[in-house]
Order: sequence, then C-alpha cells, then structure tokens
Amino acid sequence: MRRLIVTEFMTLDGVVEAPGGEPTHPHSGWTIPFGTDDLYAFKLREVLEAESLLLGRRTYQQFADAWPSRDGEFADKMNAMPKSVATSRPTELTWNATSLEAPVRASVQTLKDSDGGPILVAGSASLVRSLLVWGLVDELRLLTYPVMVGGGIRLFPDDHEKWTFELTELIRFDSGAVLHAYRLAGS
Repeated sequence: MRRLIVTEFMTLDGVVEAPGGEPTHPHSGWTIPFGTDDLYAFKLREVLEAESLLLGRRTYQQFADAWPSRDGEFADKMNAMPKSVATSRPTELTWNATSLEAPVRASVQTLKDSDGGPILVAGSASLVRSLLVWGLVDELRLLTYPVMVGGGIRLFPDDHEKWTFELTELIRFDSGAVLHAYRLAGS
C-alpha cells in the first residue's frame, strides 16, 4: 500500500494561497524571502522520495505552466513523475498527467492500494480538505513560515469535527520556517 503525503506551505495565520508568486493574492510570494539552502535541501529530498504527484486541477495547471521550462534536479524529478489530477473537467492533460475517474475518493483509494512509492500532494487545498475528511492522508507536512498575510485560502475543513494527530517530525530551518509532520493518531 502506498503512502499519501500532503505537503503544504502555510502562513502563521493558516493561509496556503499563493506561496510562490501566483497572482491570486495581494501578498503573493510570501515564501520567497524565507528560502534557505537547508529548506531547499529538504524539499528536494521530499520530491526525490515521491513516486508520483496527486494534484487538484488549479494546482496542476499552475505547475504544468511553470515546471516544464525549468531545469535542475528538482525540476527534472517534477517533470518526470506521473501525475494524477482530480478534476471535474477532464480534458486532455499534458505534463505526464492523467485525470482521476469519478468518484475521486475511490480513485485515490485505488492509487493508494497499488504497488509503488509515496504519492505526494502539493498545494491543492480543495482536494486536500476532501482527502482529510475521507481519511486518506497518511502524513501531513506543514511547512509554516513566520509571516501572516491577513486572509486567503486555508487548508482545513470547517466541519466542527475533532481530529487528533501525532507529531512525527519537527524541523526548524535557518529562515525561521518550521516543518511539522503529523499522522492521524492511532493510524
């Protein structure tokens, strides 16, 4: 069974929107001042360990527009990995991607049940909310940056459910960003 790992950039006020310069937020690119060699090395290890990506449609489109023109070890891995895309508008996808068949929950479970290495989910806040509610997330990696941006898209469902997690890893990077890795308690 494959592990499904969610990795997210997050502000102190819980925003996951526009970490890298996307035009959807007035404070877009809020991660950029905090990039350090140790943080980049962690993100490289993370992507090298993954076998495939699972993305929501908007994140897929942003990544597919950005990554193919880049080079280097990180870009090479991002470009080569197979991608599964959760989309209600299945059109012909590029960038080594296929759309998941409906229902998405069953398709993701089928991916997890297949042979292979970890499935990495980056960004894709709407998809991640569903994956959490469905209990399909094996590990949640929150890379929290020491900045607040006053609002924007947040990651967690607002369903008044209580969820308990176990901290599995804690890393403080030179810039002040902190990685908190969790798994659902009892899993």
